[in-house]
Amino acid sequence: MRAVQVSNLVKDFGTFRALKGVSFEVEEGEVFGLIGPNGAGKTTTFRIIVGLLTPTAGEVKVLGRKPGDLELKKVVSYLPEDAGTYKNITGYELLKIVAELYFGKSREAEEALELGLRIAGLGGKIHEKMKNYSKGMKRRVQIARALMVKPKVAVLDEPTAGLDVIQAKEVREVVKKYSAELGTTVLVSSHNMLEVEDLCGRVAMIHGGVVVKEGFVSDLLKEYGARNLEEVFFQVVGGGAR
Repeated sequence: MRAVQVSNLVKDFGTFRALKGVSFEVEEGEVFGLIGPNGAGKTTTFRIIVGLLTPTAGEVKVLGRKPGDLELKKVVSYLPEDAGTYKNITGYELLKIVAELYFGKSREAEEALELGLRIAGLGGKIHEKMKNYSKGMKRRVQIARALMVKPKVAVLDEPTAGLDVIQAKEVREVVKKYSAELGTTVLVSSHNMLEVEDLCGRVAMIHGGVVVKEGFVSDLLKEYGARNLEEVFFQVVGGGAR
């Protein structure tokens, strides 16, 4: 079953057309990457998928339902690129709040919190106030917040933005491990095409509001005789990438 279907998606902001007929599909259980430079339309697409924006034209289905459906809110989680943390509470307190928002004061909430603590992997530092956290620690808490409720679909917008090489790799490993363990379909956006190869089996390349290429990473590398996805992208768009 297809977890996400995006068909001829168009989005206008006044006279500016941000999306110009974007189409792609995501199968259940896969980690799928939407990759392209900043301003390509990745965040706009993701915000439509999770129901935060209304498309100008086209259609999106998530688990067979339209974005914004109340039932979807229970099974779809979204991590924005600019997701912040509350400075004056601890990571533990944030995850506990999220667990109880979803499940009330129940055994299910306790289990979600336990899972969140494992995903965050901060040890005793989870009980420190988040104003003292590094960027990597904050992002791990946010990833935990997105996955601990065991969503059927998790949409992660630039999950490693602003992180150094080591922090970014740690976050990718967390996403890979727990998405597989939970059977969650994951959509990831990134402008860093090299790191996407480590995370996603299949990708769609977006440029100027249009999907210019889609396929399995291994197939794209072979098709273009490329060493990495960045080389594929530049071959596909040519001078238009500048």
